Amino acid sequence: MAAENDTLTEDREDDAYALDAELAPAIRLAIASGDVGRIEELFEPLHPADIADLLEQLQPGQLKELLLLAGHLIDGETLSEIDEGLREEVIAFLPSDVLAEAVRDLESDDVVDLVEDLAAPQQEALLEHLEDADRVAVQAALSFPEYSAGRLMQTEVVAAPEHWNVGQAIDFMRRREDLPEQFYHIMLVDPRHRPTGYVTLGKLMSSRRDVTLGDITEPTFRTVPATQDEGEVAYAFNQYHLISAPVVDDDGRLIGVITIDDAMIVLDEEHEEDILRLAGVGEESLSDKTFAIARRRFPWLFVNLITAILASLVIAQFEATIAAIVALAVLMPIVASMGGNAGTQTLTVAVRALATKDLTPSNALRVIRREVVAGLLNGLVFALIMGAVGIAWFGTPMLGVVIGIAMVINLVVAGLAGILVPLTLDRVGIDPALASGAFVTTVTDVVGFFAFLGLAAVLLL
Repeated sequence: MAAENDTLTEDREDDAYALDAELAPAIRLAIASGDVGRIEELFEPLHPADIADLLEQLQPGQLKELLLLAGHLIDGETLSEIDEGLREEVIAFLPSDVLAEAVRDLESDDVVDLVEDLAAPQQEALLEHLEDADRVAVQAALSFPEYSAGRLMQTEVVAAPEHWNVGQAIDFMRRREDLPEQFYHIMLVDPRHRPTGYVTLGKLMSSRRDVTLGDITEPTFRTVPATQDEGEVAYAFNQYHLISAPVVDDDGRLIGVITIDDAMIVLDEEHEEDILRLAGVGEESLSDKTFAIARRRFPWLFVNLITAILASLVIAQFEATIAAIVALAVLMPIVASMGGNAGTQTLTVAVRALATKDLTPSNALRVIRREVVAGLLNGLVFALIMGAVGIAWFGTPMLGVVIGIAMVINLVVAGLAGILVPLTLDRVGIDPALASGAFVTTVTDVVGFFAFLGLAAVLLL
């Protein structure tokens, strides 16, 4: 009974931040009855991220009806939380005054995130609702390459001359009416508006008014070029424990700032992208259209078909062997499957290590040796197991020897391929998460079938 209670407690903890199961049905009922007051009542306690999740659970017709009835409940924060595949549809149904109010409440980086994936007409319609200064800032950000620091940054920056003291900085911030909603540092700039350091708000508030800002700067100061890839930016934040970082143009002048929340979103997206690409899926979400999903998955399914044909061609070379010993057809999938799984394990570790820059040319040989030895050890253990199974199942000791040797060979090759394939693809500039899976599977299937059937042809016939 105690164990059952513990399980229930764990389940509740796992669902601690999940939406109430009765919320979506209640919203659907309110939509069907046109009860705007009930919709407002249900939305009122929800965080924008939860509202976004709720919208993604509705059918297209229900979503449209909700937006027509209670579009005023969708603010800028909610728009920024909605999945990209659904956001364009939501924006299209929002009344123009609601959309205007929503985008005015957002920082420039959030507005850029909203508009960059929209069609040109919708981009223009949304930008029209911004004040002139905000519109210019967003358009400037959109001029930078996609997935660059210039797209990720917010242009609202608190900057001060490097010779100011604490008192001057505090008085300056108190006078300003346009401070960002969230910021962590005051950026120090020279007369050419080039960042020279930054001061945390905590250090600022704990120092005397006459202390010069240059005397209390942080040692972790780093600048980010506006054209730098956002994945590199996220890596720098994670690697060097940054809270915010100034973004500079080609002349080194301060043009924006990237904060940790945006960097961590990118890091999370990079992790998710690697996982999806390892499965040959690409960028997909639950709100994507069926045809779009099928179109994106087709190329990698086609590649898998070609690799399966290659493996079948290997099997075809041993038709006579299989016909003579039917047991081989029963045991073949075991060898290939074990090799494929072992290769995937190594591949996953390698791709992740490459993404975090932990796997480099300087330590590659040590990692390769480790994976080969690990494959050999596992191969020997499973060779003994499958050797015993082969003998007990088919009563042929030599068959157990054949599958045992094949198992060792394939698991060693799987470990080798799982590390060498992504390293090679990374070296030639191809994303290892995108293409490694098909190559590793091909290697383990071909080697597994060839080793097993080849040994059987030599030792059993």
